[in-house]
Amino acid sequence: MDAFLNALGAVIDGGNSLTWGGIGGVWWLGILIAALLPAGIYFTVRTRFVQIRGFCQMLRVMFRSFHKEHDDSISSFQAFATSAAARVGTGNIAGVAVAITAGGPGAVFWMWVVAIVGMATSLIENTLAQVFKEQGEAPGTFRGGPAYYIDKGLGKRWKWLSVLFSIFLIICFGFFFNAVQANAMAEAISAAWGFNPLLIGVLIAVLAGVIVFGGIKSIGRFAGIVVPVMALGYLAIALFVILANMAKIPEVFGLIFSSAFGVQEAGAGAFGAVVANGIKRGLFSNEAGMGSSPNVGAAADVKHPVVQGYVQMASVFLDTMMICTATAAIILLSDVELSGMVEGVTLTQSALSSEVGSWGNSFVALALLFFAFTSIIANYYYAETNIFYLWHTRFSIFCYRVLYIAFILFGAWVAWSGSEGNFKLLWNMADMSMGFMASANLLAILLLSGVAFRVFADYEEQLRQGIREPVFDSRRHHIPGIEQEVWSGGPHTPGVHDEPTAREKGR
Repeated sequence: MDAFLNALGAVIDGGNSLTWGGIGGVWWLGILIAALLPAGIYFTVRTRFVQIRGFCQMLRVMFRSFHKEHDDSISSFQAFATSAAARVGTGNIAGVAVAITAGGPGAVFWMWVVAIVGMATSLIENTLAQVFKEQGEAPGTFRGGPAYYIDKGLGKRWKWLSVLFSIFLIICFGFFFNAVQANAMAEAISAAWGFNPLLIGVLIAVLAGVIVFGGIKSIGRFAGIVVPVMALGYLAIALFVILANMAKIPEVFGLIFSSAFGVQEAGAGAFGAVVANGIKRGLFSNEAGMGSSPNVGAAADVKHPVVQGYVQMASVFLDTMMICTATAAIILLSDVELSGMVEGVTLTQSALSSEVGSWGNSFVALALLFFAFTSIIANYYYAETNIFYLWHTRFSIFCYRVLYIAFILFGAWVAWSGSEGNFKLLWNMADMSMGFMASANLLAILLLSGVAFRVFADYEEQLRQGIREPVFDSRRHHIPGIEQEVWSGGPHTPGVHDEPTAREKGR
């Protein structure tokens, strides 16, 4: 068993070097370290800093996101909550702790950078998901995501990329990410209440199976209730810790910024560890550019593709700028030693307990229980969408569900084993699969960015005309691959360009 795990670890390390850097000993020589931030900056500039100038519009869109166009569809908010359920998980509690342990406090700064530029990236990829979505199996439902916009938007000669992306996503979200989430839940609950991690894994698997068999509507309803409650509760506790330690705030910010640029580190290798861990854990948490959220973003029933782009942009802000920052504050304001002996969720538990007392241990376990469980539920839908794209058979879905349950149990087994090596292997597996998946998606959205910019310009032009709720009519745009029935209400009739009604203009 040890020989197998060592061989597996070597393969995974090679994959991580290719995607995250380290080829030839150069920390930034990897696809994502070299491309993720530049791509985000490019989208930021081309949208004229939408995450800043469009922040108020983002909030307005969020307030209207509870409405849905048809009774049988899912609302924009339910799609937001489902994607937030996947984003707001282990990465926000255990992931931040792992980043700080491995890269130092400066890793938090690079998580912020990834989130800020990632807001623009998320807008682009979710706009594309909406543009190229297709009708689902049930009335009022839709399917879409990177595999669909690659296939429809780039054409058949790029079919290989859509297939590769789907395979990477299934491995990443269907298997490895769920193992990480189950591992963190099992560790936290075991540490807080002493339950056997394997028993916890079985319970998680059973409960997850009950919910996911209900489909995307069931997932959306569940996430729409749980996500807001769990996020507000966690933020409230973090705010209490911050207010109780106001005198330390300038010192903590100074530590984050000085560590971020290697002022306190020696050599490029240490600086590289700070940047790489910040970017990795930031992407693991907010998923901007990874190609995950477009799978559920496409399912929302909205009047214009950019609406869901704004909604998913808000999800990135909530995840990293608010919840990850809250975890970082809890850890860095406490007196716990960042020695690396205590890592992952147990570091966050120790930090909160030192501030509020022993009940902090149980609170983190409870928060992680909801955070990670909703992530496992949403992750299932992401992978199922791509199974459906590749094979479209009941047998393939059945096989996927069996493996989905098996990897939940595998994550719990890693917690039960108590092995630091197994713990690091688990996170490395997640990093590698995430790296390949994000690389494929980044290439696709860069190639299709012209379509996204054109649709974004259409949305902004309607806003300038005083239309409160812009409406997208695909007949006005010559974009190959769009399903006319989805975006124009029926087959295209040459020469017909209906103007939006007064209701659609919001007047």
